[in-house]
Amino acid sequence: MDFLEGDPVVHWTYGFGKIVRLEKRTFSGEKKLCYVVQIRDLTIWVPADEKVMSRLRPPTSEREFSKLFAILTEPGESLSNDPLERRTHLVEELNDGKAESVCRVIRDLSSYQRRKKLNDNDKLVLKQASDSLLGEWEFSLSIPLAQAKLELHRLLMKSFQNADG
Repeated sequence: MDFLEGDPVVHWTYGFGKIVRLEKRTFSGEKKLCYVVQIRDLTIWVPADEKVMSRLRPPTSEREFSKLFAILTEPGESLSNDPLERRTHLVEELNDGKAESVCRVIRDLSSYQRRKKLNDNDKLVLKQASDSLLGEWEFSLSIPLAQAKLELHRLLMKSFQNADG
């Protein structure tokens, strides 16, 4: 997919942003065309190559957000108590860059947090995933960030209630 200057995008790691321009950059001595993406106060260069769709995607549509809400209200899946196994699982889950995967990670870590203390990596993954989803949510549904945060909290509380039976 070709993105254009001004297009909203979601980066698989950093979340919602906009293409600000295309620019040639040198990587390992080779010039490559890159999308320059502004994500909050961060600017990143994403090569416009055959792997771009694993790094950038269009934001989830308003209509598709109902599927994300459903994921957030489901009971969380059990995560390993072993920090290395848990980290590996979370990284694998997020590798596809899909909003659905981000929602599962948020839900599962939030559920885990109710039983056990999160380590620093868990906290970082939860924050990055939440920030990514909330930025996309704010854009796609045209609502204030504070409202999206409240709704995320409400949906996760419903997930906990569903898990408790």
